[in-house]
Amino acid sequence: MKLFKWWRKDRQISESDAQRLAGLIPAEPLSERPLSEQRFVVVDLETSGLNTLKDKILSMGAVTIEHSAIALGDQFSCTLRRKNHAVSESVLIHQIPPSEVAAGIRPGKALLSFMDYVGGSPLLAFHAVFDQRMLVREMKDAFAYDLRHSFYDVAEIAQLLCPEHTMRNPGLDDWVKFFDLHVLQRHNASADAMVTAELMLILMKRAERKGIHTLAELDTSLKNWRRRQQNVL
Repeated sequence: MKLFKWWRKDRQISESDAQRLAGLIPAEPLSERPLSEQRFVVVDLETSGLNTLKDKILSMGAVTIEHSAIALGDQFSCTLRRKNHAVSESVLIHQIPPSEVAAGIRPGKALLSFMDYVGGSPLLAFHAVFDQRMLVREMKDAFAYDLRHSFYDVAEIAQLLCPEHTMRNPGLDDWVKFFDLHVLQRHNASADAMVTAELMLILMKRAERKGIHTLAELDTSLKNWRRRQQNVL
């Protein structure tokens, strides 16, 4: 198959996966449409550990923000099948037992289903660098696919838009408390994606009040904020 002529001899890909991969929607360019009209996919991953070079994604949860609302009827959730998954410190946090991982969805199928769900939309995550590195590596390992979707860090957006906060290195739970959000569940991928989406809705309203109306303007504001943070350090 010409599409995969560069595929290593020790890897194989099914024809159905190849067709799905070829049909993935490429990343959207940076948009000038209003934030209120932008579709975002908010993602959270639970992994076997924190090493982005070797650990594996165990579960994926995602929700969609569209027209300034969470699309409650359009969510994504799956557990990935992993062989020889052992109990570790991470299991104590996300509480995904080895039996659930062993019964999960084939990783390649899960990744392609997730990318179908994402489409060309930009992705949001809390501490997005980790999620981005994990997804980029897993897509590259599974399919030699170069994931080029934009990722935006809700942790950075919160600090950009809420300079009045006095928290030191605030985490997601800190922002939940800061905005007095009512959270029923945490520390699984679907629940954390939902909490992150709720936080982002608040931040989108703050962005508009500060004159940030498009994703392009938010992108520029974040770059300027990062430069200021580097100068402070």
